Amino acid sequence: MTEKTITLTNNSNGQSVELPLLKGTAGPEVMDITSLYSKMGIFTFDPGFVATGSCRSAITYIDGNAGKLWYRGYPIEQLAEKADFLEVAYLLLYGELPSKDQLGEFEHIIRYHSMIKETVKSFFDGFHFNAHPMAVMVGVVGSLSAFYHDSLDIHNPRHREISAHRLIAKMPTIAAASYKHNIGEPFIYPRNDLDYCANFLHMMFATPCEEYVPSKLAVKAINLLFILHADHEQNASTSTVRLSGSSQANPFACIASGIASLWGPAHGGANEAVLDMLTQIGDVSKVDEYLARAKDKNDPFRLMGFGHRVYKNHDPRATIIRKVCHEILESMTDSNNPMFELALRLEQVALEDEYFVERKLYPNVDFYSGIIYRALNIPTSMFTVMFAIARTVGWMAHWMEMMDDPQQRIGRPRQIYTGYDKRDYVPLDER
Repeated sequence: MTEKTITLTNNSNGQSVELPLLKGTAGPEVMDITSLYSKMGIFTFDPGFVATGSCRSAITYIDGNAGKLWYRGYPIEQLAEKADFLEVAYLLLYGELPSKDQLGEFEHIIRYHSMIKETVKSFFDGFHFNAHPMAVMVGVVGSLSAFYHDSLDIHNPRHREISAHRLIAKMPTIAAASYKHNIGEPFIYPRNDLDYCANFLHMMFATPCEEYVPSKLAVKAINLLFILHADHEQNASTSTVRLSGSSQANPFACIASGIASLWGPAHGGANEAVLDMLTQIGDVSKVDEYLARAKDKNDPFRLMGFGHRVYKNHDPRATIIRKVCHEILESMTDSNNPMFELALRLEQVALEDEYFVERKLYPNVDFYSGIIYRALNIPTSMFTVMFAIARTVGWMAHWMEMMDDPQQRIGRPRQIYTGYDKRDYVPLDER
């Protein structure tokens, strides 16, 4: 990083401080306020951390205005078109695309670590039969630290790598088991002859009495969605993983905290909200009515899956996944599904209606991913779980990067105190 300085002056007392102005490989300049409190006795207020850089990272870059998303410098468009998910996982973890031999070894490691211990399986029995799969995921993933004492030294780089491999490998198995527990079917063991995405679909939909062979289009769609969801810079769940890790918590606990953060409807639950919205609208004939409501500032109804907090132009992930979404819908025998007709009508309106075009409220990745998951018969309750499988790669990449950072410190945000001023205790009989 190159470094310049910027001078801040407190107009109330004339006190000034010179602060470093940092510049990364890409993106805006960043004012380093680390010494602001010690030098001037003041700190910054930034709800939601919308203008605060919490770390240095070489993993993912986003330019929301230009609609750019890069993993380790590679545009997401190129990776989505040419790469396999585990190839992208290797890239995020290690910083470079793997050679053929490196990828083969990595795939072998992930494949042969996909089973979970039988005693972990019994842990599922403690959950209510209709527990939400994300509730199960939080508990089971957090419990893994009780099963793998051999590699929990977070200061050992090899132990960190082993933990990353285990989490990436076992997450689809745990996710599929969460689904099977929810619907009351027996767990299906992973198969070493299937690739990552096909193996997950097999564990989801096969039963002991009937084999399941996922279609090539289904595997293609899952592979693509996993790539698009693998990382997204310092979002809420990634920041949660980093904050948990800053206390030197074990990686399984950190990832469990990330899953809990992802569960929120404002984060990983957005595609679930899209399906809820489509259900609420109900029919193509009501699209105009609900569009009018969406444009009415006094109406609480909002279109879900349109626009994005970060992307102010278009979501590059949505552009990529839109094509596969249409491929899947066109391949379905039930081409008259009302929900899919409704979704396509909303998409058409958003791309053509002046109100949406002016405000750049284009369909985002959550809009299309929800439709794809529904088309593949993945239940709504599993949508966020799918997100968690993919994002585990990004979480572990950030956790490993943070643990390697010599400047890493325990996270400790400040606050503006708005409570009572000092007051004296009043004895109980005098109140």
